[in-house]
Amino acid sequence: MASLVQTRREFLKTGAAAGATLIIGFYLPVPGRRGSTATSFKPNAWLEVHSDGSVTIWTGRSEMGQGVRTAMPMIVAEELEADWQKVTVVQADANPAYGDQVTVGSRSVRSGFEPLRKAGAAAREMLISAAALTWNVPREQCRARAGFVEHIPSGRRAGYGELVARAAELPVPQDPPLKPASEFRLLGKRVPRVDTIEKVTGRAVFGIDVRTPGMVFAAVARSPVFGGRLKRCDPSAALRVPGVQRVVEISTGVAVVAENTWAAFQGKRALVCEWDEGEVAAWDSEKISQAFARAAGRSGETVRSEGDAERALAGAARSLEAVYEVPYLAHACMEPMNCTADVREDRCEIWAPTQSPQGAQREASRISGLPVEKITVHVTYLGGGFGRRGSADYVAEAVELSQKVGRPVQLVWTREDDIQNALYRPATYNVLRAGLDQAGFPIAWYHRLVAPRGAAYMITRGADELVYDIPHFKLERVVEDPGIPVTAWRAVAPSQNGFIVESFIDELAHAAGEDPYRFRRKLLPERSRLVQVLDLAARRASWGSPLPEGHGRGIALWQFGETYVAQVAEVSVDGEGAVRVHRVVCALDCGAIVNPDTIEAQTEGNIAYGLTAALYGAITIDRGRVVQSNFHDYRILRISEMPEVEVHLIRTDAPPGGVGEAALPPIAPAVTNAIFAATGKRVRKLPIGRLS
Repeated sequence: MASLVQTRREFLKTGAAAGATLIIGFYLPVPGRRGSTATSFKPNAWLEVHSDGSVTIWTGRSEMGQGVRTAMPMIVAEELEADWQKVTVVQADANPAYGDQVTVGSRSVRSGFEPLRKAGAAAREMLISAAALTWNVPREQCRARAGFVEHIPSGRRAGYGELVARAAELPVPQDPPLKPASEFRLLGKRVPRVDTIEKVTGRAVFGIDVRTPGMVFAAVARSPVFGGRLKRCDPSAALRVPGVQRVVEISTGVAVVAENTWAAFQGKRALVCEWDEGEVAAWDSEKISQAFARAAGRSGETVRSEGDAERALAGAARSLEAVYEVPYLAHACMEPMNCTADVREDRCEIWAPTQSPQGAQREASRISGLPVEKITVHVTYLGGGFGRRGSADYVAEAVELSQKVGRPVQLVWTREDDIQNALYRPATYNVLRAGLDQAGFPIAWYHRLVAPRGAAYMITRGADELVYDIPHFKLERVVEDPGIPVTAWRAVAPSQNGFIVESFIDELAHAAGEDPYRFRRKLLPERSRLVQVLDLAARRASWGSPLPEGHGRGIALWQFGETYVAQVAEVSVDGEGAVRVHRVVCALDCGAIVNPDTIEAQTEGNIAYGLTAALYGAITIDRGRVVQSNFHDYRILRISEMPEVEVHLIRTDAPPGGVGEAALPPIAPAVTNAIFAATGKRVRKLPIGRLS
């Protein structure tokens, strides 16, 4: 037990990267006597078994549609041998017992798999021991099955509820045995999501649904230009709006406090504010692109270098160069940013749709001056996240406002706020050069990447992990920052590097006179997991078979952590340049499968989200302002535009990989490579839009 306590102390002291693993916060058992009247036992932070045989399982990660509120409890329940019909799932508040609760990087199941299995197994072993002691039989003659412990020789059974009092007296095993995968009865099966009924009946509580006694509502007017500051504001028109109670200046702008959200929104529109727009007002999208192009002429910081790319390029039989460019993107979550905060003199309570409960806690502490342990963060359902809710700017506004007005406040961003005053996926500018030998084999790869400050380091992830066997490689990064605020966006760096790398590989294949599928295969280790998904996608898509006139197929591949994905897209381009994606075939190997239904749904969602970005996604800047304001001019894929999607899973015994983002990187290049196959036109700048 001492080593576990030390681990938790170190976590609390340093805030170290516990995100790589989940810490099981075991509770020391309370010494008791036989005949204890305990009505439940809670051997660790993740589960509690009750005297009626029901089980409560907590999930420490945020549910934003990716299915963790089902998948993570399934892992616990599998090892616990719980009856799934008697399991209740509860969302955990911010708490160090659950480790780092930030829900990003498709790592919830990946990092939680072993710790959650151990949590369930520990409770199972305690229940088995409790039954053996109760019956006075050898422990090895007992086993757990679906909420019961059985004595194998006699057939005697005891429900978990009958055993909780005795189990509560026992020490918690620190290294319980885990079930072999061959004995899994829940994992790998299609299990309906636990949140479906709540959501379709409207009972699910998202951040925007929170109500607490005495609560007021607020909206904030912010500078239309990033980095701008308030010069003066006339609140008189806002105060005349029915329902508006007061107007309050906060760090990020001017807040209108009202008795309902509509009044707050109308009051905000009535404000007359003047802003000092600052330096960013000099920028527009054209100037940003030009600045990035100039920056690409500078030498950059070397991120990775193997061999001698410059010399190999100089000696290549054939060389190619291309420039790839991607725009800023908004996250465009269906539920706008919102937070409810109640700051008191000695405590603070927060209800937030957040991907980072402890990040929200720390930000609230910074704003309020209260210690972290005095701040409670309740995590609601998230109406989409995609990385945007990993930041706590909207939490900080609500906390500051509640502290100033002395009441619980629900701050809600308008859709226009969400598009125009947000944090964005960074734009990048990429110069690529490659060299082929006489046989058409690539011998050199050079990539100079230009990105804004705060994103350059993040974006080079993925670009520096080329999976293809090319002996000479060099990646440089150059920072050029126009001042547009940026953050992680779904799939982070691979969301754009997938397009860049897989498009340029396609260019090399055509330059070498090779089939794009076979060219990739030749550059990968034989019998690797990458080859398996590549082969499966090509086979299921009938790669090489005839297509109708004007149609083309494109292929793309990506390794996202320890998840391997290949996609084939079939597209057509009409006489006016309109692109239609008809079919996407996706092969995915994410290691051990928890819930195939969730994996397939997430893969389809990745494809839809990635297609939206590839076809339409762009945040454009004019005089330091975001031009787009809502879904009428920030287009998303419509139901009628959704292609037929086939998802083919490869089952392996490897540890679980992530699935919430893994299938996004290949979709844009699969489509643009298909466009080239259909038309001979190479797309090197997103969004695709209408081809000329």
